Amino acid sequence: MEEFYSNGKLLLTGEYAILDGARGLALPTKFGQFLTVKKSNTGQIHWQSLTEKNTPWFTTDIDLKDFLILNTSDIISAQRLVEIFKEARILNPDFLKAYQGVYVDTKLTFPKDWGLGSSSTLINNIAQWAQIDPYELLKATFGGSGYDIACAQNDSPIVYLKIEDKPEVKKVDFDPIFKDRLFFIYLNKKQNSREAIAKYRKLAIDKGALISKVNDLTAQLIESKNLVRFETLVNQHENLLSEVLDTPPIKKQLFPDYHGSIKSLGAWGGDFILATGRQEEMDYFSKKGYTTVIPYAKIIL
Repeated sequence: MEEFYSNGKLLLTGEYAILDGARGLALPTKFGQFLTVKKSNTGQIHWQSLTEKNTPWFTTDIDLKDFLILNTSDIISAQRLVEIFKEARILNPDFLKAYQGVYVDTKLTFPKDWGLGSSSTLINNIAQWAQIDPYELLKATFGGSGYDIACAQNDSPIVYLKIEDKPEVKKVDFDPIFKDRLFFIYLNKKQNSREAIAKYRKLAIDKGALISKVNDLTAQLIESKNLVRFETLVNQHENLLSEVLDTPPIKKQLFPDYHGSIKSLGAWGGDFILATGRQEEMDYFSKKGYTTVIPYAKIIL
């Protein structure tokens, strides 16, 4: 049996702009995804995806020779999986050639709707299995900046930068002394990153100026020594992206009377937000129906 594992991700700075070469502070999470492989002689890929509660949420059987879908619980997911296998085979023509059949199980350690990287962890795990470049596999399938792949492979905060389609990953010392005042809150809906990226791509903006401002904010935030300074930078980042996207910040939309700072993470409008405050003040979000509130130390590696 072979087993692979990849970390999930949260992007603290640089959302959207990271697609065009801005530096983003990315945080690998304690949650991720496993992929296990067992050989068989069935001539098929028997695939099963499990939730964090060990409940199957997707199954399919695929012909090992020509990647024909034989049966499946979800044709869209099966077609996407076949696309990944075909691209992996292009990147490594020997991939799966030594198998007569295979049983594959994937298991998330977080609810798949959380947006912590169910796709990126899958891509990185398959790339490890196929012994190929995960960034190339991502580019050929889901697309995106690749920061999530970097998080999948690293166990500490990183600054991610994409230069001419080439990733540059630098580990950074980001372990704020005020992390007991940082919380991640799930907005009860998963945002479609592909749609958000497509919308951003259509914007007529000065991307050079945006990149410069985001880079400066990322550098300052990493060096912030106290919560007041951190909150100031978070607010500046939110206001900058709000102006670029022509969208009100999430605090103004949903939490205008909250006293602390709130920041969107990744594609605006869904998944997780960051909120500053004390543990007892998180009741504010729970009372509004946002009951998944996770302290920094319990989610970030």
